[in-house]
Amino acid sequence: MKSNISSRIELDELDRRILEQLQVDCALTNQELASRVHASPPTCLRRVRRLVEAGVIERQVAILAPEKLGSTLTAIIEITLDVQAAESLDSFERSLVDEPAVLQCYRVSPGPDFVVVAQVPDMPAYHALVRRAFTAQANVRNVRTFFSVHRSKFETRIDVSGPDGSAA
Repeated sequence: MKSNISSRIELDELDRRILEQLQVDCALTNQELASRVHASPPTCLRRVRRLVEAGVIERQVAILAPEKLGSTLTAIIEITLDVQAAESLDSFERSLVDEPAVLQCYRVSPGPDFVVVAQVPDMPAYHALVRRAFTAQANVRNVRTFFSVHRSKFETRIDVSGPDGSAA
């Protein structure tokens, strides 16, 4: 198993300040970002490009409010497969890539094989998702779902403090 440690990029304090600001608001102009991190605009732009090219910044997105769009049911779904061979696990993961209701998919251990987070408008849409994405597959043994009744925290930010724990 290959370690991801070797692909880790070294970040200095400016990189960390940039990442912190972009995690709060990725719609900042380069000028605004440079001002907030106390760097010149050319330096800031060069650093952001480097972070993108290095894969530290995977993508920049807008986070939508599901309730404003009528998608009010969050399902946390545990899925256990009959066969846990690598090709079976990979095949199941691939089947979920194009499923729009699936927001996150994690291969986990121990316990179920996968934990999936899905966002759907209502219970009929959830049942359709389960039939389409899970129970229609011959290798799915068990589907167990938890429905969110209240979300007390939702965060996309990753701690970018330095190795000594200092804030950016």
